Amino acid sequence: MKEELVFGVNPVREALRGTREVHELYVQSNASDHRADGIIELARQRGARVIRREREDLTRLCGSSHHQGMALKVAPFAYTELDDLLVGSSDKNILLLLLDGIQDPHNLGALIRTAACAGAGGVVIPKDRACGITATAEKSSAGAVETVPVVRVVNLTKAIDVLKRNGFWVYGLEGGARQSLYDVRFSGNVAIVVGSEGDGIRQLVARQCDQMMSIPLYGGVGSLNASVAGGIALFEAARGLYGRVSVPEP
Repeated sequence: MKEELVFGVNPVREALRGTREVHELYVQSNASDHRADGIIELARQRGARVIRREREDLTRLCGSSHHQGMALKVAPFAYTELDDLLVGSSDKNILLLLLDGIQDPHNLGALIRTAACAGAGGVVIPKDRACGITATAEKSSAGAVETVPVVRVVNLTKAIDVLKRNGFWVYGLEGGARQSLYDVRFSGNVAIVVGSEGDGIRQLVARQCDQMMSIPLYGGVGSLNASVAGGIALFEAARGLYGRVSVPEP
C-alpha cells in the first residue's frame, strides 16, 4: 500500500487521533518538549514505530522546512462518498463547502480548516484541475482534514444537482453578483461554492447555483483571496444557521 507523509505538530497529532493506519513517526533528535512527548505517546499507543532524525533529514524527507520537528507515515487519505454526507440531512441543518478548482494546497488546507471551525458537515472538491489532499494541504489545515469529511467528485455540477435534489440551497460566491452576502437569510441545508483563485466559479457551475452573492468591499483592492472569501461566507452562513441553536457535533 502506498504511504503518505503528514508533517507538523497539529496534522501529526490529528492523524494519530484519527482512523487512518499509521506506520512510523519521525521526531527531531533534540525534541523533548511536552508536545513531542505527548505525540510520541500517542504514536506508541497506535503501534507506530518512533524514529529519531536530525532536522536536516526531516527537511529532506518532508520536502519542506515547516515540519516543526516531526512527520508521520500514514495510509493514504480516504475521501468520503457524497452519499455519506447526505445521511441525516433531512433531520438537521447542514452546511457544506464546495470548491470549484482551488489549485493552491495552502488555500485548500486553509478553507478546510475554516470549514471545520464553522461547523460545516463536509467539503466537496473536484478530481480534475484542482488540488487534492496533499501533505501541504494537511499542514495548512492544521489537522482539520482528519476532522471534517472531504468528498472528491468527478463532476461538480452533477454533485450540486444531487445536493439540490436532497434539499440543499446552493449559493455561489461571485464578486460581481448584485445580491450581498449580508442580505441573505440562510436556513435549512446550505452549500456554499467558492471558485478558483484566478477565474472564480466556472459558468457551468454558476448556472447550477440557486443564488449568486457577493461580499461588499470597502477599500481600494478589487478582490479577496479565495480562502478569505470562503471563510467570510462560511461564518456568515453559520451565524444564520446556528446562531440560535447549538453547533452540530463534527
